[in-house]
Amino acid sequence: MTWQTEVAQACGLGESPFWHPDEQMLYWIDIPGRQIQRLNVFTGSVQSWGMPMEPGSIAPASTKGEASGLVIALRDGMYRAHQWGGDLQQLVAASHDTHTTRFNDGKADPCGRFWAGTMYEPRDVASAQLFSLDVRNGQAPELVLKAGGATIANGLAWSPDAATVYWTDTTSHTIRAWDWDEESGAMSRERIFMQFPGKPAGWQAGMPDMPVYGGRPDGAAVDVQGNYYVAMYEGGRLLKISPAGEVLADIAVPARCPTMPCFGGSDLKTLYLTTARHGRPEAELQAWPDSGCVFSMRVEVPGLPVNFFLD
Repeated sequence: MTWQTEVAQACGLGESPFWHPDEQMLYWIDIPGRQIQRLNVFTGSVQSWGMPMEPGSIAPASTKGEASGLVIALRDGMYRAHQWGGDLQQLVAASHDTHTTRFNDGKADPCGRFWAGTMYEPRDVASAQLFSLDVRNGQAPELVLKAGGATIANGLAWSPDAATVYWTDTTSHTIRAWDWDEESGAMSRERIFMQFPGKPAGWQAGMPDMPVYGGRPDGAAVDVQGNYYVAMYEGGRLLKISPAGEVLADIAVPARCPTMPCFGGSDLKTLYLTTARHGRPEAELQAWPDSGCVFSMRVEVPGLPVNFFLD
């Protein structure tokens, strides 16, 4: 398996990629760049759409069975845009202090709700939370608290049978899992899915003789067999983990800080991966000059299609 550089124009912090099945386009965001971007894989052209503040995550949306733009988690709330470049309508305001906290990783669930976690930027207290938003059947927009006890919310994903939901706290190097009820969205039987070692003493990004460090879990995607692919930020690798918690593959990445994978292409056998370069030391960027680019790789097992937010 070999990575290809899909988008050479680097993001500061690429995140939240998804493959749009109707448009046959790849979407992702640049958080510090305050951009939503999309790629026409057939022509190689990239379009950018500026946001008024940092986007944390996006998902495709559908109205009455027809694709209609995006749902977007910005720093201060969740928004709806009915077309590319269209007006932003705030669905619901954030309940957090936007001076210290913003929305981060998020996705639509298999039933059409939008879920997004938060990130506590001082990173010294585990006060980040996970929320869901359901506006189906004309329901009034309301954020529903689903989980907490994190610092940087990441790794949100569902199993193929929609019986398990995964959620990561990057700061504590922990991936958690819950039993999930599809109809109600309720989470139960919380457990640790994977716990990774912390940073070795003395580890500094860009040091030539730094200790070995495998990174910490960031964004994730799931394939049709239920394998959980997680980007290991600062580890320069992507892990493929079975539903039982066995590491099936440890895939080197051409960037020190991979951020999130997704599956795309007409057969969902192209694995896309966003990466980061924002705030990284110069020595690291010299060693990993393609940091911030979007990469792709062909895989044998297809991924799950993206879920749409329904309104």
